[in-house]
Amino acid sequence: MSWHKQMATECPFSKEDVRCPICGDIYTFPVTLSCQHNFCKACIQAHWERKQSQECSVCHRRASTRRPPVNLALKIASDTFKNQANRNLVKYDLCLIHKEELKLFCHKDGKTICTVCHSSRDHKDHECCPIAEAAADRKKELSKKYDALKKHLNSIKKMKGTLEELQGFIEIQSADAKAQMKEEFEMLHRFLREEEAARLMVLKEETTKKTQAVRKRLEDITQTFEELSEILDDIAHTMKKDDISFLKDCKEAIRRACYPTQEMQYTNDVLIDTAQYLGSLRFGVWKRMEEVVKHCPVTLDPTTAHPNLILSDELSSVCYGKKQQLPDNHERCSSRMAVLGSTGFTSGKHCWDVEVGESREWYIGVARQSIKRKTSVFLNPSEGFWVIGLNNGDSYWAQTSPRFRLALKKKPQRITVELDYEKGKVTFSNAADGSMIHAFKDRFTEKMFPYFAPGIHVDGQYPLKICPLKVSIMLQQDVQHS
Repeated sequence: MSWHKQMATECPFSKEDVRCPICGDIYTFPVTLSCQHNFCKACIQAHWERKQSQECSVCHRRASTRRPPVNLALKIASDTFKNQANRNLVKYDLCLIHKEELKLFCHKDGKTICTVCHSSRDHKDHECCPIAEAAADRKKELSKKYDALKKHLNSIKKMKGTLEELQGFIEIQSADAKAQMKEEFEMLHRFLREEEAARLMVLKEETTKKTQAVRKRLEDITQTFEELSEILDDIAHTMKKDDISFLKDCKEAIRRACYPTQEMQYTNDVLIDTAQYLGSLRFGVWKRMEEVVKHCPVTLDPTTAHPNLILSDELSSVCYGKKQQLPDNHERCSSRMAVLGSTGFTSGKHCWDVEVGESREWYIGVARQSIKRKTSVFLNPSEGFWVIGLNNGDSYWAQTSPRFRLALKKKPQRITVELDYEKGKVTFSNAADGSMIHAFKDRFTEKMFPYFAPGIHVDGQYPLKICPLKVSIMLQQDVQHS
């Protein structure tokens, strides 16, 4: 007979008879309301506090008193039910075969047994231990797994928060990029509109000038035409007269017939020079854009910039500023006030000029892709940095290990950085006169990125600027061979 059936036989009450309608558990200090419904004292008090009313949770009638009486008979019945249930739970811990208390745990079969089971044929040679010891070992094992899973859950929670932050930041990035792109294209549109207006103005001026010239010539020709037509009419009228009258008037007619004549010639260069305006129009505008278009050999990468670094709109200069709320993504340099170039190099020669101006502190050069970006590192080749720098406005250093002080005759305003990947060379020179500042010689095995650190001085701080290259258009004849 199961313990459920035993309890039903020994206890005259069912669980439904002693269950509180609010909490669903066996009554604890049951009280009876004036409507004759029963509840746990704590349950009905909590219900009234939530509802701000002394109504029954079953029939919703208002109770006659704030302190309903304890139902003693129901309390005795509830306690009896609980005690009977507890006694049967104890019986449940007995061995089903030998009716002995379960005291041992069999490691091979993974179940609890009694001492009789241990000496029986089924478990005689099995390794067993006390239940408490087995439970402690299992709890210890489970605790380790629990701690590991909890740690993993915290990692997931942290990653979830990071991804949610990144999602919001991506939208901000997109909006900022969209606004800057619109601004840049508006500048190009404005340039094209101004160029169009200037060319149309020149065309209008030429049109006015040549129209006026033709109009003046037309007025002169019209006047000559009218004068000559009048003379011809008069001569024709004179020739129709009789001989006496003709001879009388012919002298005047002959005089007027001596009207000066010259061959009619068209005025040169009278038409609009449309070739001037339409010939290679697009190329001419493109050529003019050389004055407004700039190209930097290196573009700064905002995803690598320390939160205190401020980048220009075209990502060509960087300076120290107020800390920004940026996601701590894997690529970002958090340990050093630095930013990398957006393009890395795995071969070839690459060169760029950096304007350092009057800045009192800076570091420039190249760094390999695998540099540590979240923990403190030394700026030297063994850590993946090939850079030179300025400290306190007067001390120039080559960041070797240990670092080497550079003796410069002139304070450079612009420095040329040149990377020769195959030869493993990084050279620094004064862009003004080409004089050598320092050169590193090493062997590169991974992608190398331009490195910029403007220092943390605020007062009188000058940004590090990547100098743009002069844009020029080269024409080349397209020769096709048969």
